Amino acid sequence: MEREEPGKRESREKRLTGIFTGHAKGFGFVTADGLDSDIYISAENVHGAMHQDEVQVLLKPAQEGKRREGIVEKVVARRTMQLVGTYQESKNYGFVIPDNGRYTRDIFIPKEHSKGAVNGYKVVAALTDYGTKEKNPEGRILEILGHISDPGTDVLSIAKEYDLPMEFPERVLNQAGRVPDQVSEADMAGRTDLRQMQMVTIDGEDAKDLDDAVSLHMEGENYVLGVHIADVSNYVQERSALDREALKRGTSVYLVDRVIPMLPKRLSNGICSLNAGADRLTLSCIMTIDKKGNVIDHVIAETVICVDLSIPNNSVQKILEGDEEETARYQELVPMFFRMQELAQLLRVKRGRRGSIDFDLPETKVKLDTEGHPVDIMPYDRNTATKIIEDFMLIANETVAEDCYWQQLPFVYRTHETPDQDRIRKLVTFLHNFGYTLRLKDKEVHPKEVQKLLVKLEGTPEEALIDRLTLRSMKQARYTTECTGHFGLAAKYYCHFTSPIRRYPDLQIHRIIKDTIRGRMKEERIEHYQMILDEVAGQSSERERKAAEVERETIRLKKAEYMSRHLQEEFDGVISGMTAWGIYVELPNTVEGLVRAASLQGDYFEYNESTYEMVGIHTGKTWKLGQPVRIRVTGADLVARTIDFEMVESQEE
Repeated sequence: MEREEPGKRESREKRLTGIFTGHAKGFGFVTADGLDSDIYISAENVHGAMHQDEVQVLLKPAQEGKRREGIVEKVVARRTMQLVGTYQESKNYGFVIPDNGRYTRDIFIPKEHSKGAVNGYKVVAALTDYGTKEKNPEGRILEILGHISDPGTDVLSIAKEYDLPMEFPERVLNQAGRVPDQVSEADMAGRTDLRQMQMVTIDGEDAKDLDDAVSLHMEGENYVLGVHIADVSNYVQERSALDREALKRGTSVYLVDRVIPMLPKRLSNGICSLNAGADRLTLSCIMTIDKKGNVIDHVIAETVICVDLSIPNNSVQKILEGDEEETARYQELVPMFFRMQELAQLLRVKRGRRGSIDFDLPETKVKLDTEGHPVDIMPYDRNTATKIIEDFMLIANETVAEDCYWQQLPFVYRTHETPDQDRIRKLVTFLHNFGYTLRLKDKEVHPKEVQKLLVKLEGTPEEALIDRLTLRSMKQARYTTECTGHFGLAAKYYCHFTSPIRRYPDLQIHRIIKDTIRGRMKEERIEHYQMILDEVAGQSSERERKAAEVERETIRLKKAEYMSRHLQEEFDGVISGMTAWGIYVELPNTVEGLVRAASLQGDYFEYNESTYEMVGIHTGKTWKLGQPVRIRVTGADLVARTIDFEMVESQEE
């Protein structure tokens, strides 16, 4: 065996390959496998690398107490093929200014490749040349999205930035067009007929893709809960054009002004949607639940149903609160709604006893006018009716996952791993500074302890912040083929079974269950599923993350647009976050803005990382988490999707 020369070995140790993350100011960071922290790349050492490129980096000698630095030696692979931006026209050429500030150079567009774009148009540009240190990257216009001021162009630009498929290919639409409008007698053959069973869908007022219906009746002391889910797999055959497109999309994406569906509307709003008064094919999980909330028996079956009524969750909420008008309107169903409330409470208490965590952080609801401009922003109301349906879907998902686990079927589970020990250790230290404890056992935390902490925090000024920091200490839930449990729900078995119209894993699970029910789960099918499920789980997790990111970015955009109409106005808020560069303040409507440290008056303020405080070095004045403050809106950047505040006064002063 040959021995390496010392010089070669040393050289190899100083080089590594990783992914470059750009910054709007020109510098960047490289993330590489096996490294605890990112490598800092100064602007002069970027050497033509663009955001998301795979690069080879030469590491500089380490300096104690300082972040590791490096020099980009070469770009191994370009990861950006196209960009979304605003077109700027000159006489004989144009430029595209990227929307994403991490791409720091404008894209040169020769006139013959401008596709007729004019000033202020949002465009998608394909990169044809990545440029040099002296020369800008070059490209050609692929698509004109609309003028920057046209309704919906702003949201469409974000969707395109994340490369979301907006239109369905023709072959997919053709296949969807051949799907029948109504359920035939042949389709119902061999299914359990539940059309005489009283059942409802409870959803938002504007919901059009109804994939779950619920029924509930009593057998003696026990509740019989039916969760009936649209049998999408009956219409989307494995490996068909519809199926391949659904897997590619992975999930429906819910943006502020539109839905980008996983399936064409003919299916999602038509034959697959459990519309009231229409016969529909379903996969039902019917559970017998005792007075302690235990599932003592269950049946999973192919069924046909006919929903009695699609009722908005606000109407159910009013009935449960004793509203006479709504009670009279839905008189026949009222007893079932009260039984549902009773059962949901039992299930919630049982989950709570085992340690299930409920991070009740406010989600944002944005109201838009006909032009797509935000007219109101508010916290999304998770009322009692919404929570009832959540509780029923959770127990169905758990029951199906456990059933399939004990049958040893190849399966797609929804898993949530135990939090990383380092993150939990940092959280424990932080909590200690606030006078809270989080008990660990063998350096690990049990969900019950997190739950106890959240209960203690209820109603305190620091509740929202510590909730967020605790949530950030958790790992992301994902889809896997191994059943490792769900930490957040304190559940041994969990899956996603209840939304096959909008989530691919649910559709995949339905196929597995139906193969099992029909006795087709032979060795050949088992091998088939074992071969494809890892890819399905990975693709579904990746698309889910991307969808969440796009949804978050469109909400940030609309918040910035909303606040741009309130410049110089004052609002009450609460300090929700601290960093070395400033203080984040959250308003009651969920809008968050930054008060820059440099703008704080009366002293020079420094950030104390251990206590999450901003402290004046001369006066000792502190700005603390959870502190009520009054702010003035000083800026809103629609491109960066950020909002700037300045302090008016502390309400405690």
